[in-house]
Amino acid sequence: MTPWSQVYDPFGNRLLSTAVAAIPIVLLLGSLAWLRWRAHWAALLALAAALAIAVLALGMPVPAALASAAFGAAYGLFPIGWIILNVLFLYTITNELGLFDTLQRGITRLTRDRRLQLVLVAFSFGAFFEGAAGFGTPVAVTGALLIGLGFSPLQASALSLIANTAPVAYGALGTPVVALQGVTGLDLHALSAMIGRQLPIFSIVIPFWLVWAYAGFRGMAEVWPALAVAGVAFAVPQFLVSNFHGPWLVDVVGAIVSLGAVTLFLRFWQPPGDWTPWDVGAPLPAPENPAPVTPRGSSAIVSRRELWRAGFPWIVLSIVVFAWGLPVVKDALNKISAPRLEVPALHQLVQRVPPVVAAAQPEPAVLTLNWLSATGTGILVAALIVGLALGWSPRELARWYVRTLLLVRYSLATIAAMMAIGFVTRYAGLDAILGLAFARTGVLYPLFGTLLGWLGVALTGSDTSSNVLFGSLQKITAQQLGISPTLMAAANSSGGVMGKMIDAQSIVVAGTATRWHGHEWEILRYVFFHSLALATLMGLVVMLQAYVMPFSRLVP
Repeated sequence: MTPWSQVYDPFGNRLLSTAVAAIPIVLLLGSLAWLRWRAHWAALLALAAALAIAVLALGMPVPAALASAAFGAAYGLFPIGWIILNVLFLYTITNELGLFDTLQRGITRLTRDRRLQLVLVAFSFGAFFEGAAGFGTPVAVTGALLIGLGFSPLQASALSLIANTAPVAYGALGTPVVALQGVTGLDLHALSAMIGRQLPIFSIVIPFWLVWAYAGFRGMAEVWPALAVAGVAFAVPQFLVSNFHGPWLVDVVGAIVSLGAVTLFLRFWQPPGDWTPWDVGAPLPAPENPAPVTPRGSSAIVSRRELWRAGFPWIVLSIVVFAWGLPVVKDALNKISAPRLEVPALHQLVQRVPPVVAAAQPEPAVLTLNWLSATGTGILVAALIVGLALGWSPRELARWYVRTLLLVRYSLATIAAMMAIGFVTRYAGLDAILGLAFARTGVLYPLFGTLLGWLGVALTGSDTSSNVLFGSLQKITAQQLGISPTLMAAANSSGGVMGKMIDAQSIVVAGTATRWHGHEWEILRYVFFHSLALATLMGLVVMLQAYVMPFSRLVP
């Protein structure tokens, strides 16, 4: 079959073409945030609009359009849905054993202040899972942990999303940067270094921003020393590793240093007085006035043995997920099971054309069923290890796994629909139409090019996918305008991290992890301002690096 070439101005009017391309996004976000529809209905409406525009306005063949939707739905279930299912299975095990209550009291021994607990869990600990696994894992894990610590579902969901920003550009062992290098042909270490000269500023800012969103300015100011320690302890390794080693271990090293630094700092410093958050009720109880006993009856005073037992699931999860993500392990597991299925009616049958790419090239559409090396499988292995080690029988584990599957069935369907929208948008070229609109902003392109990365992640749910979609466009446009292509390619990734908190996939993951499915519109309204504001600030930083000394000296 002859490949179908994408059309970037179907109406002969750029403004009208751009407005039509934006309809699915407007319908999705509008129905979620303002009409307050349930996420699965909003997703189905936007998917129908995307398919109609792809076929009727852009002339995409019907089989290719339907195949792209099916491809996206399959990707939503695997690997993304597979991660969520197994993270919640592990959460179920720990919750049924009463370990969350023990963990809560254990963290209380370190600090009673929920603001500092939030930074430890959502920012520092979440960064480790972003660096080790990515693909929704950090939001799922930290959301569940925050619920166990007494945060409301809305707070646990939204604050986990806000915290999961600064580490996203380096993702699962550097995958987004490696993908960016692949589509641009730019030097990998130069890209890693450039991103590492943009994000550390925000790595310092995010802990302050996170606590400000939760506790207000005054609440943030009272704990600023600990916030500075958390941010600087992550930002410095982030800069050093990205500039002098590469993109692979940036988040892992930064997260470990940040966790260790904050834990050590809190041994010598605690905020003055008690702090009661106005919107969540009373503060956590003091160690001498502990929380009620756990469902299966642990002692009131947390012993070291109990604390070790409560932390055991997350230690196992951290070790297994990190090991699962190592290239040598992934390659070995993929040799056993990694069938590649070329999607009929779509693989190599859709063609991107200039100016989005330098030369016309067909788009691959291959579903890789690497079920053994998938991150979700590693999480399942960790959950089984934890369950068996803590005394559950295989029959009990199987029973609770089925219960977990029934619990998340609607969320899995929603994630599948969301990813179907993203894939139709990609293969139909709707994303490219919107991207080209950003590319026509002239001298302001460093700002709008950064926002293009933000839009890419908001559409696809992945910094890696955004880099693949827009990396080449960023390079070509930058060369035409006389701006460093390395700067703008890096800005696509750095700006993209701020879109992670508003992409539909992440919002559904957060709502599922916190048992708050059906309230996605509230999560979106909570985080949207933070996402746009941080993306704009990143764009201003890129503007300075493009045009203003001495910031421009940071560009390789």
